[in-house]
Amino acid sequence: MKKQIKFALYMTAALLLWSVAASATAADQIKWYSYEEGMALGMSENKKVFISFYADWCKYCDTMDRKTFQDAGIISYLNSFFISIKVDVEREKSVAKKYNISPLPDSWFLSVEGDVIGNRPGYLTAEDLMPILQFIKTDSFLKMNYQQFKESL
Repeated sequence: MKKQIKFALYMTAALLLWSVAASATAADQIKWYSYEEGMALGMSENKKVFISFYADWCKYCDTMDRKTFQDAGIISYLNSFFISIKVDVEREKSVAKKYNISPLPDSWFLSVEGDVIGNRPGYLTAEDLMPILQFIKTDSFLKMNYQQFKESL
């Protein structure tokens, strides 16, 4: 009987540790959506949309994945305030064509309704991206230009 209780306790502890580790891992990553799902979620959750256009062969896209999109602040901010979408321009050519994507990577910011707020082509560090996300999230783009916003930080 004692062995069964010990075993049950060990199994409960193991399951608890596994669930904590699984939830910590999920919080340590950006929740990426497909284009269709993300656009629908933006409207239903009343959140703005961030789209990252990339290609597997793009070295700066890879660097953004390994550095910018691994930054804890970027992960937290995107997961909290945006619906994040990743679009592979090679596989989703119609979406890339819709936004006239040319240089990669290319970061786009859309309103809750799916209207384009703006985009920023090229590699962005976490330090570059965070103030842009804040500018978009706070609707500062409706009141001031980006330079005024940066000076207010």
